Amino acid sequence: MIQLTILKITGYGPWTLTLGSDREHRLQILQSSLYQEIQNLFSERNCLAFPNRFDEIFVITNGLAVRDHVEIQEKISKLFDLGISLTIGQGNTPFEANLNADNARRMNLVLDKEHNIFGQLKNGDDGLVQIIHMDVDGSTSISATKSPYEVSSLILKLYSDMSEFFLKNNSLTFFMGGDNFMIVSSSVEHEIICKFLELIKERYGISFNCGIGTAKTARDAANLATKSLDKIREIRDYGKNEQRILELTC
Repeated sequence: MIQLTILKITGYGPWTLTLGSDREHRLQILQSSLYQEIQNLFSERNCLAFPNRFDEIFVITNGLAVRDHVEIQEKISKLFDLGISLTIGQGNTPFEANLNADNARRMNLVLDKEHNIFGQLKNGDDGLVQIIHMDVDGSTSISATKSPYEVSSLILKLYSDMSEFFLKNNSLTFFMGGDNFMIVSSSVEHEIICKFLELIKERYGISFNCGIGTAKTARDAANLATKSLDKIREIRDYGKNEQRILELTC
């Protein structure tokens, strides 16, 4: 079972209008500061936050109790003059956890009214989290033939294709900056990943390196996924056989 917490700024649209028309720079500063603090607070508890939309952040929170969410909410409230809701969902896959969180919020299933925390928790131990860390192989050569904006446009196309492909496997894809992506899953088989790599190679002539990590918490899974990715680069640098996928589990 995977536990997912969705943090959302409440009443964001109407609130932004109170700032006047010269507000965009302030909103961008606020959103980046909020994401930084949320990532910091949750990573201290072995969780990992992913930007979904700028007014909404997904966090894989395996092992976190409602009390932990309350403590984080209290710290956020002291730092930002904003309404923030936290909705916890659980499921056999990340996508199912996302659906259950969304349903809990729509049904107003309150876990802590004072701190604006919603959700419906099941009994049972948390399962394992699988994180797939992908980056573009040879991105430097791509940058040598395309302008910065053309590279960004290509990355967005890759992100769209990746998100659509892995959503069919009940997994959630996030762009992590540069040419890096992370896919949160419960268990995507190597054959499925290979199918995606072949699809992208055929469509764009681009190869991905793919590190996979599986652990009880999101931060540990991401650590193993990145270690796997670094190992692929090490193998390549030593001129050994080409390897695109490597997995570590704890």
